[in-house]
Amino acid sequence: MRKIYFAIVLAILAAGCSKHVTVKEISVVPEPVFVLQKEGSFTLKDNPRISLAGIGQNSPTARYVMSSLRHARMHPSMVSSGKNSDIDMEILDTANPELGDEGYLLEVRSTGIRMSANTETGLFYAYQTLVQLLPPDINRVRYRAITLPECTILDYPRFEWRGAHLDVCRHFFPPKFIKKYLDVMASYKLNRFHWHLTDDHGWRLPSEKYPKLNTIGSWRVDRDDQPWGEAEPPREGERATYGGYYSKEDIAEIVQYAAERGIEVIPEIEMPGHVSALLASYPQMACDYRGGKNEVNPYRVEIGPYWPPRAILCLGKDSTLVIMNDLLDEVMDLFPSARYIHLGGDEAFKDNWEQCLKCQRRIRVERLRDEDELQSWFMSNMAARVSARGKQAIGWDEISESGVAWSGTPDTADVVPAPADSESNMIVMAWRGQQLGIAAAAAGHSVIMCPTDYCYLDYYQANPLFQPKSIGGMITLEKAYSFEPAPEGTDSIAESNILGGQCNLWTEYINTPSHAEYMLLPRMLAISESLWSPREKKDWNRFRRTLEDQKERLASRGYNYCEGSFEPHFIARRIDDQTMNISISTEVPNTYIFYTTDSSTPTRKSSIYVGPLNLERGTHIKILPVYKDLERDTVYEYVIK
Repeated sequence: MRKIYFAIVLAILAAGCSKHVTVKEISVVPEPVFVLQKEGSFTLKDNPRISLAGIGQNSPTARYVMSSLRHARMHPSMVSSGKNSDIDMEILDTANPELGDEGYLLEVRSTGIRMSANTETGLFYAYQTLVQLLPPDINRVRYRAITLPECTILDYPRFEWRGAHLDVCRHFFPPKFIKKYLDVMASYKLNRFHWHLTDDHGWRLPSEKYPKLNTIGSWRVDRDDQPWGEAEPPREGERATYGGYYSKEDIAEIVQYAAERGIEVIPEIEMPGHVSALLASYPQMACDYRGGKNEVNPYRVEIGPYWPPRAILCLGKDSTLVIMNDLLDEVMDLFPSARYIHLGGDEAFKDNWEQCLKCQRRIRVERLRDEDELQSWFMSNMAARVSARGKQAIGWDEISESGVAWSGTPDTADVVPAPADSESNMIVMAWRGQQLGIAAAAAGHSVIMCPTDYCYLDYYQANPLFQPKSIGGMITLEKAYSFEPAPEGTDSIAESNILGGQCNLWTEYINTPSHAEYMLLPRMLAISESLWSPREKKDWNRFRRTLEDQKERLASRGYNYCEGSFEPHFIARRIDDQTMNISISTEVPNTYIFYTTDSSTPTRKSSIYVGPLNLERGTHIKILPVYKDLERDTVYEYVIK
């Protein structure tokens, strides 16, 4: 009897702690193709009944939906018929060509919620949109009922390739964080995880055939307590204890986890440069190492800034090709479902080749013009190995193979047309500038856009004085949002060859998951909208307002993020010869702007900006941004001209 009494009391308390909320506005990132909000509503209870048509109850999407709703403090159940359900999920018997493979139709009706798509991936994305219709604190607050507005959402992606990159070589990130990274990708409909797994600072793949890659190449001397740019060189005899590598089981689990979220994993193995960790393990692959009895290996797993990265494979040795083919085979065995293998190819400093007799002999024997064509020859060989396994190779835009040959600067690159045999044509990942990517696309090459000036999220995102140390550069949220993979004026042939784009997170200055999230978010959301939403649906002011809801949603799921840049933005309109009308804003809505015009330093007791100001030319205005009752930036000074 006492047990029953306590159960009743607990049930009453639980009901009292939960609440009913009405959602009034639809706020979704990335912005859907079509949204129609209606007058009616539907109330979703905390014990929703789910019906499925066309997918099994044990399918990845079904399992994901049930798990997600439980994390949202609901108690879902499966029912066999849509007549008694609250949420219907259906794969269409007759495909809707407008939706394609990833599109969906989501309808909130007075009788329930219906999601339909041509594929399970489309249903997965429909559910991600439904989640964003729920309150942003859904993962922290229990709601006994949520009233949603009636609406129709028709949606499908603009670009096929919607990627996010993570460098795990400079700093090793555990599998648990990789999954969390994949979760946030899936939430915002990104579908390619570019996993940068080998570099000068660590080899993160398991290798049975070349075990020194794990006993030597995966570890470096620990300098994690020192700033990246100030790390002391290793002392003689100092043990290498910092690093690690993923096991076969880790990789298989991550690949499956990604696939269940509609994400392909793209492994990258660097070549022919950025190979210090490889040469530290197997120095016989270098031009300048003969392996004499008393000879000291000149290469090591690097511990800090390493520039220029002169460690490079010796391409004059047949043994180098044998080992690299073996390693490629191991990578493809580790990622059997991967359709793409990234071969690197960037920043290959060729000084050693110029002095190496074996490399020079290779140039003569293969009738190559120079060291650039030697790299082209090598990358073609590696791409052929990948193609032989039914996969396609990707390379950074420095690649010089039979289909792509750069000369001069990136902006004036000469591009050889793509070969007729598309299987041997490497996909170009354009990072040094969009013009280079457009030139390659116009010549018939498939291109992925990730230019440094929009997509490198290791750059600062706000005033460096108030941000963690970064590699440099500046990409604010607004700048990231302005990313356009196919800029206006791109001809139709080039645009048809642009697969999409991605954001890149290099980790020289990022050594914790929390810091990685802070650099990634919310700029990843800006990139996702550039890749998914129609060009004409992008609207910076709408996005920045929507983002406040998304920040709360991210916080409720335990993600760290940057609030944004508080640098003032001015819009000046001329009133007459002496007077200007000045509008002031920041990236972040609800920022209080305190200002002075008498040369004094503003404080929170100064005048507060509430609307456009009429100021005479020559006025000296000082501005102090305040957000959530904290001073978030320095004082900015301007002279009205």
